[in-house]
Amino acid sequence: MDIAAALFNVSGKELRRPGRTSLGVSRVRQISMYVAHVILGLNMSDVGRSFGRDRTTVVYACHLIEDMRDVEEFDRVVAMMERVIIAAFRDRLER
Repeated sequence: MDIAAALFNVSGKELRRPGRTSLGVSRVRQISMYVAHVILGLNMSDVGRSFGRDRTTVVYACHLIEDMRDVEEFDRVVAMMERVIIAAFRDRLER
């Protein structure tokens, strides 16, 4: 979450805030959930808990982000986030 907050210039506190948030904050949270599941391999229940959300919210976010990746510019944004996470967690991902 902190990496996403820094990359997208969003408050980490806002990303963790329960309840509804602005579309921009929600989208960053959804991208973060997607990357945590797809790149870090965390199960959706664990991702949900870490974001203070339900597993079904993570399922929705992953489906939404996957569908939105059809737009080239959006895909570049998500791919950049994936690269940063891979670099940050390289040691853990290699095990």
